[in-house]
Amino acid sequence: MWQLGVLHDALDRLDALHEKWRETLDNLPADARPGTRAFDDALAEHHAECWSHLDDWATHGQAIVEINIAARHAPSPLAPRPSTTAALSTSLASTVRR
Repeated sequence: MWQLGVLHDALDRLDALHEKWRETLDNLPADARPGTRAFDDALAEHHAECWSHLDDWATHGQAIVEINIAARHAPSPLAPRPSTTAALSTSLASTVRR
């Protein structure tokens, strides 16, 4: 699914932007707090840079849900089928009683 590639790239970019935001916070003047021009302008720029990557997640994030649903309904080669499990436990129980 190509959507997973889009989501992966968007997440990588959001991680990089988060690191950039942390650096920006470290470099703001000591008196820059929420509500001050310096802080609010830096935050607005950060949000503007993040917006398209968040939009990618809003647009393609449903692919994760669809994969999860498919995985829950797919037979697993690692686990026996429920009917096999019931037969096996009955067989084991009768063997243990002997």
